[in-house]
Formats: sequence, structure tokens, C-alpha cells
Amino acid sequence: VQLQASGGGLVQAGGSLRLSCAASGRTLTAYAVAWFRQAPGKEREFVAAISSWSGTVHDDSVKGRFTISRDNAKNTVYLQMNSLKPEDTAVYYCAARARLLVGARVDEYENWGQGTLVTVSS
Repeated sequence: VQLQASGGGLVQAGGSLRLSCAASGRTLTAYAVAWFRQAPGKEREFVAAISSWSGTVHDDSVKGRFTISRDNAKNTVYLQMNSLKPEDTAVYYCAARARLLVGARVDEYENWGQGTLVTVSS
């Protein structure tokens, strides 16, 4: 499956963005999908994940502000980001794995999109 992340941009602190992860090649129905992010000079970190039946997990750092969701008809997973903070600035990557359950480690996902940059100004 090929993944295409989009929706990043420049936003002021407190603002919102919605990221999209569009899949092609295969349906995402049987895949767990996650969002990770990588800030300059830091390791890639888990943000949120959604199982094939739409069970979700969010990292504590984004809980209550970010929401992951999926639209199987559109073969797309979204990350709604509200109340953005400067520390949310990073390249955001979507990833998929051919498992029903989610994972929170980079090495648990075999399919990756190219990343989309989110910059939050103070």
C-alpha cells in the first residue's frame, strides 16, 4: 500500500490543522494506521493510531487536542489537530501495518508516507 500525507502548513499557536493520509494500491480496511512526528534533531515519536475497527490510541502529549479518524470509503485516515502549540512543530508521517491492532513503535509499521511539515508559530 502507498501512503500520501498532506495538510501540513504554517499556523499560529492555538490554531488547527487537519492532516490526511490517503492510501492507494490496496484498501486500508485491514490495516492499522498511525501518525508519527519528527522534530528537528529528535527521534520520530508516536502521535496516534487507529485500528481496523476504528479503535484509537493517542499519546498523552496530544490527548484532548488531536483526534485520529478514518474514512474507509475514501481510503483515508485523518489527524485533526486543535489547540496547536509550538512544540507540535514537526514533520508528520503516516504509517500503516497489515495488522488489525495498533502499535506505537516505528518498527511496527512497514508502510510509510513521505511526511508533511507542520509549523506552529508562537
